[in-house]
Amino acid sequence: MDLRQMEVVLAVADAGGFTAAARRLHVVQSAVSGTVRSLERELGTPLFVRTTHRVALTPAGEAFVPAARAALRAAELAREAVDAARGEVRGRVTVGTMQGVWAGLHHALAALRTQHPNVVVHLRQAAVADIRQALREGTVDLAVVALDRQQQRGLTTRLLSREEMVLVASPERDLGARSPEGTVDPEAIARLPLIDFTPGWAIRDAVDRALRAAGVDRTTTFEVNDIVAASELVRNDLGVCVMPRSIADRFPDLTTYRFARHAPTWKVMVVHPPGKPPAAVAALLRHIG
Repeated sequence: MDLRQMEVVLAVADAGGFTAAARRLHVVQSAVSGTVRSLERELGTPLFVRTTHRVALTPAGEAFVPAARAALRAAELAREAVDAARGEVRGRVTVGTMQGVWAGLHHALAALRTQHPNVVVHLRQAAVADIRQALREGTVDLAVVALDRQQQRGLTTRLLSREEMVLVASPERDLGARSPEGTVDPEAIARLPLIDFTPGWAIRDAVDRALRAAGVDRTTTFEVNDIVAASELVRNDLGVCVMPRSIADRFPDLTTYRFARHAPTWKVMVVHPPGKPPAAVAALLRHIG
């Protein structure tokens, strides 16, 4: 068994088929099929169930994939360690983040590229639950995300920013506030059409916790997975939305209201698995925050 065989199996598993994997690897399909068959003979068991319509992992394949992924990453880290010993920082860093969360990440990436041009960065945007799972599996090296206390367990964290969330509404919607930025009671949420983000979003989780603490039940009118879509619904006065102030500030034509009490909070942090990070990851961490 060699690393190339592992790479091919992972490509088939990730792409969902032999043809797609061949395109990804820039080889002919017969080469992919032959490599997989050879490894299956060596292991004495099939890794994939092949049907006319789809390719799926067998139980043996399900066990093989995370182990192969770890082996490939270990080989990559070994190469990076040798480069670091020679005074060169190179390699690959996969960064997880959530929609709307930057916290200066773009500045850190620009600084890293200037200082270490041989480091390749992959940016993966996903829901917070998916990013946390990817950190545990090793498919994401570090993340800039908002995690609650329970989600932080087993990870190394560093706080970057903390802020309260605000209610965002169309200027046409009068919530009874006379000051430039009025306040709104959590109970008012129950009487308003609410634009919610999908479950699994950190914003949604924070809003859920805050309204439960206030003893408020609310009904979702719209559920979206895109901040721009949420702002457009608010702009057309189809509902109101709760979001972090740093995100709300991107839409100056909308009206913001502070929570009178039980304001949802938003803590953005940089997180990574425990232990000493690889040289390329450490280089990026130095530029964050």
